[in-house]
Amino acid sequence: MPDLVAVFGINNSTLDTAVKLLVLFVGLVWLALVYYTWSDARRRINDPILIGTATLMALVLPFAGSIIYMVVRPPEYLDDVRERELEMQAAEARLLQSGLLLCPHCDYPAQADFLRCPSCLKKLRDQCTGCSKPLDPEWRICPYCETEIPGRTPPRRSRRSRPAEDEEIEDTPPPPSRGRGRRRAQRDEPAPETH
Repeated sequence: MPDLVAVFGINNSTLDTAVKLLVLFVGLVWLALVYYTWSDARRRINDPILIGTATLMALVLPFAGSIIYMVVRPPEYLDDVRERELEMQAAEARLLQSGLLLCPHCDYPAQADFLRCPSCLKKLRDQCTGCSKPLDPEWRICPYCETEIPGRTPPRRSRRSRPAEDEEIEDTPPPPSRGRGRRRAQRDEPAPETH
C-alpha cells in the first residue's frame, strides 16, 4: 500500500502512522454520525421513507448530511408527542368530570349549571320550561322532568291502522319463519298478534 503521506511529499513513518490513524478516526466518526442520524430519525419521524432519506443523506454527504439533518429534524421525539397528547386527554377528562367548563366566547371558567357567562354575558344554555334547570344544547328532552324541548323533539310517529282485509289474513296461521320463531311454528301454536 502506498504511503498516504508520501503523496504530500513527507517520508516519515511516524507521521504516516498518525495520518492513517486520523483517517481511521474520521471514517469512524462519519459512520457513527450515519448511525446517529438513523437512530435519531427513528425516534423523531414516523415515516420510514423519510428515515431512509435522512440516513442516505448522512451516508452520501459525509458530515454535511448529518448537519443538514440536525437542522431540519422535528424538534420532539415521537414518545414525547404521544405522552403530551395523553396528558392533554387526561386533563380534558378531569375538567369534564369536575364540571368546570370554559365559555366558548371568552374562555372564562363557567360551571355546568350556568345559563349565562358571568364575564361576557353571552347565553351558554337554555332553561327548561318545566323545571328551570339548564339544558344541554344537544338534548331533545329534559332529563330531569321529561319536558320535551320545542324545536328539538321530533314529532312522534303514529302507527298506521290496517285495513279490514289484513285482519282476515291474520286468521290463517303464519308460514314457518327462520330464526327464533321456528319452534313456535313447529308446535303449531298461534303467534301473538302485534298491532
